[in-house]
Amino acid sequence: MNATMYYSDYLQLDKITGSQEPVSFKDGNIPAHDEMLFIIIHQAYELWFKQILFELDYILKVFDKQAINDNSEDLNLVLHRLRRITRIFELLNQQVSILDTMTPLDFLEFRNLLTPSSGFQSAQFRLIEATLGLQMQNRHQSGYYKRTGEGGFDKEDYERINEREATQNLAQLINNWLERMPFFEEQFWKNYKYSSHEKITDHIFWNDYRHVYNTSLTAREANKIIDFDYVFFNKIPEDATGERLNNLRSTFSAKALRAALFIMLYRDFPVFQTSYQILDALIEIDHLMSNWRHKHLIMVRRMIGMRVGTGNTSGAGYLEGALNKHYVYRDIAGLSTYLIERRNLPKLPDELIKHLSFNVE
Repeated sequence: MNATMYYSDYLQLDKITGSQEPVSFKDGNIPAHDEMLFIIIHQAYELWFKQILFELDYILKVFDKQAINDNSEDLNLVLHRLRRITRIFELLNQQVSILDTMTPLDFLEFRNLLTPSSGFQSAQFRLIEATLGLQMQNRHQSGYYKRTGEGGFDKEDYERINEREATQNLAQLINNWLERMPFFEEQFWKNYKYSSHEKITDHIFWNDYRHVYNTSLTAREANKIIDFDYVFFNKIPEDATGERLNNLRSTFSAKALRAALFIMLYRDFPVFQTSYQILDALIEIDHLMSNWRHKHLIMVRRMIGMRVGTGNTSGAGYLEGALNKHYVYRDIAGLSTYLIERRNLPKLPDELIKHLSFNVE
């Protein structure tokens, strides 16, 4: 006969509530009251990180499929999981305000006891970044991330992170999913009434759209058409530098970004509703992670000023560099640069409208 389930047994509360062991309370040290808060805040972070990774694991499995039916439950469940992740990051951002109730002098009472450990050693947060698609070459001070030993990762975490970074991440799977979008196939465009006779691209829709976008630009924005041609058609400007090209498009292919822009432009069609909201959720997660980094930066500046971090980083200086550089879905967020007014959108052919309305015969 099974024992009756009890609340604390089910949640293993003895393990959870018994896992706070402030170093300052050990023999030979002076107890620092706020170390308990510091530990609980960071343990709560790690529990939520575990939940985020759990949700991302499900999302990866869906996008790893060779074909995803837009009319199935898959994309709706992906959207649901992504929205849950955004809510968790909203909570994590709010949680910083609780840690802010600790003053710099309170922190100094136990800070030196933490050396050389640091938040950098959160393997779960690193796994979240890698799973979402933050690649090594796009990291601030990328060489710093491959450290082991003092101030770096232990061997087990280091191997876990390397394994994750060696497999396909969510950004790559999203890119593949976007590239498979079938809406530019010839069968849908046989009766399209184009308005522009320019043949800058290989597709009549994009010739039209490029023309409308170009005419919408002001004199000060005229060079944006050059950016447009690179972002969506790989036409490299004559005076382009590697840094400029990377700022324009760093993670997603031109083909994928054409599909993403098309989804944004025509998101009112039923078949695009969920896809658009998925892209929007990814942008929101990027922004929330950036907000979290910013709050962390402000907190560190308040706590230690410009002193070296406990893990031997440059402290606030390191966090500021990561804040400015660690965006994963910047390419998708940047598509708003290339939108035009809704009333000027090219009218789609009837064959495609039927398909986008789930009315395929």
